Amino acid sequence: METIPETEETRHMKELDEESITILKGKNYAALATINKDGSPQVTLNAVDTDGKNVLINTSVGRIKVENTKRDRRVCVVVPDNVQPRRRVTVFGEVIEQITGEKAKKHINEISLRYSGKEYPDRPEQIRVILTIKPNKVLYERVADPSYGKFVSETS
Repeated sequence: METIPETEETRHMKELDEESITILKGKNYAALATINKDGSPQVTLNAVDTDGKNVLINTSVGRIKVENTKRDRRVCVVVPDNVQPRRRVTVFGEVIEQITGEKAKKHINEISLRYSGKEYPDRPEQIRVILTIKPNKVLYERVADPSYGKFVSETS
């Protein structure tokens, strides 16, 4: 496993860079935040992907996140690197497209193979949809504190 130099790094960008794409293409889970009707946040964990320009979240039609993004396209996606948890990418953006049909079915199978090594089970009752998120602001962070991520036992 690659070690991270003990320096802190934060980059603000308008688009995804190579390191952000690597995190989005890894076996990392994203916290996707959308906005409920009442203005409160709605956050779910999702598998994540990218086409190199946009963030891609594959989900099912009828989910709250899908309905929320039809009404208010603004979202935030936070993706920590599960191999190097002190690295993360945060994307503030908007859903510019919702793709259903064969493309969404093919995509969920690709995601399933990447994350689990298994094909996605056939679920004819599900209508898959890809939320295509265009970044407005990208934040790449690498936290330097070597104690970050360590848990202290309450009994010690």
